[in-house]
Amino acid sequence: MNRKILLGLLLLAFAAYAGWTFVDSVTPYVGIDEARKSTGNVQVKGLLDKSAPAPHMEGDDFVFTLQDEDTGETMPVRYHGAKPDQFDQAHHIVAIGHFQDGVFGADKLLIKCPSKYEQQK
Repeated sequence: MNRKILLGLLLLAFAAYAGWTFVDSVTPYVGIDEARKSTGNVQVKGLLDKSAPAPHMEGDDFVFTLQDEDTGETMPVRYHGAKPDQFDQAHHIVAIGHFQDGVFGADKLLIKCPSKYEQQK
């Protein structure tokens, strides 16, 4: 009987840990305004702001300005890595990270380029 209780407690602990890990790994899509208010990691989709200073490297970080295509709001982004290969052809950019000290610190960038099929239309 003690074995069944111990096994049940272990299964319950594993289920709780798996649920907590899953919830912690979910990264919601938000707008720039929500990203500024967020305390955890989020995903922000936008366009490269052409009116801002040109994207450039600052030390080991790639810096650019993201613009919300719906509201026009802008936000500086500091990506912790080199400039992605397809960045210049990007249609949309998704930055994954968190907002801190006036800058969105991105750990990952997803570059969405126009499809070759869209060019044929």
